Amino acid sequence: MIRLSQNPIIDPRVVDDYRKQVVERLERASVRTVGTVAQRGRSMIRQSMAGARLGRLGNAIGSNADETVIRRGTGEFSTSARFFTRSRSERTLGALEAYTQGAQIAPSRGRWLWIPTDNIPRVSKRQRLSPAMWRANGFDKKIGPLIMLKSVNGHPLLAIENVGVDLSGRKRSAKSLKKSGAPRKRQVRKELVIAFVGIPRTARAARINLTSILEAARAEMPAILSSELAKEGN
Repeated sequence: MIRLSQNPIIDPRVVDDYRKQVVERLERASVRTVGTVAQRGRSMIRQSMAGARLGRLGNAIGSNADETVIRRGTGEFSTSARFFTRSRSERTLGALEAYTQGAQIAPSRGRWLWIPTDNIPRVSKRQRLSPAMWRANGFDKKIGPLIMLKSVNGHPLLAIENVGVDLSGRKRSAKSLKKSGAPRKRQVRKELVIAFVGIPRTARAARINLTSILEAARAEMPAILSSELAKEGN
């Protein structure tokens, strides 16, 4: 008959080795989990910004995560992720701040903030035309010189005289007339077109709540960690 001892002796080295393996598995799973959450959070921010009609502004948001854990003397460890802006452009940084926190926008030069109307072209998709850029881009010759008017509320307007606009009402179609004074093909003559509206300041409301987006990403952490731990067990 074989008898088993009621007080088996377990080698402490076996226990320590097992504990070390468990901790290492937890550390590896935690690093992968935080990395996944960082990627998901970044994707969620970009998708939210695109959904708020902010174009590709979300691409200015980047993220990274620790590749290893930071061990502490108490036997605990930590790992973390960071979100940051990938651009140093003042315009991009200002847009991110305005659309995530809201902003009061005032003119940096002069008394008025000039808002271009839909009658005139853009310099590019990322940049709006300003009165200062009108002559620099040759629009004073391509379309016509700007003249100052006053709105009913006393605010100034900048307009163009004697131009052609699209017959169908298409936006940003203002062009100069022919030398004969006739409008170009498929255009109609307009005696006056408003190019810019002057306002003292404007407010921009926040469109994106970064805190709620990141909280939603963090909420997925337990499920992700459970999945990563399962991989360690295989």
